[in-house]
Amino acid sequence: MRPAENLLTIDAVRKTYGPRTAVADVSLQVAPGETVGLVGESGSGKSTLARLALGLLAPDTGTVRFAGHDPYRLRGRNARAVRARLQFVPQHPRGSLNPALRAGDAVADPLRLHGTPRRDRPELVAELFRQVGLEPELAQRYPRELSGGQLQRVAVARALATRPELVVCDEPTSALDRGVQARLLDLLTELQERTGLAYLFISHDLAVVRQLAHRVLVLRGGLVVEQGPAEQLWSDPRHPYTRALLDAATGAPPHLRSEPARPALHAPRNAL
Repeated sequence: MRPAENLLTIDAVRKTYGPRTAVADVSLQVAPGETVGLVGESGSGKSTLARLALGLLAPDTGTVRFAGHDPYRLRGRNARAVRARLQFVPQHPRGSLNPALRAGDAVADPLRLHGTPRRDRPELVAELFRQVGLEPELAQRYPRELSGGQLQRVAVARALATRPELVVCDEPTSALDRGVQARLLDLLTELQERTGLAYLFISHDLAVVRQLAHRVLVLRGGLVVEQGPAEQLWSDPRHPYTRALLDAATGAPPHLRSEPARPALHAPRNAL
């Protein structure tokens, strides 16, 4: 049974860019410890919803609440306190990391912004690297010296630095090959089981979302066309668009789909 109190509540939001409607009257909730998947093709409104959830955009109509606050309207100390509880993992970490900063400095930056004393940061960064399966020595490397999988783990470590309750993941596996994807999904699952993290997980690939999400919303043209438990959408999709996404993810009709192999929970460090 899901907890009564939701961390994130998006209620009937609409967002337009000029004549184009990016999101039309979408509602969703994310409870503590829950993973909600947003699935749809490019242009379906997934990234706009992510930016609304993070407070980077204000909706034209409707409301966004994280832990009872509108993240877009927060300012000053209140903004820092709430934003520490709401973090982000991007699609392309290489583009989001400063190439002139070592990986450890990138992870330490949220600690600095939220007031962690300088003397405490190196050990905290080392522990964060260990949490995401990276040797602490990799903190001394620059982004160009790390693989794509290692960079994505650095991005996860940076998101974890402020001990958030909800992490918005925007296509975090799309630039990775299947083996690296599986290990990253496994890491996210392990972190959730250990810490109680909640995720809003965005992807165009329903097979990827199925491995992580408890519930899934399918977006098309800014509208939610179907939603429900992940296994229900996989085994009994109702909307033709959902069926098309499943066929693209599996390459097989429903009666021939097999169960995905779950990766081991503990991938070797530096395996990515």
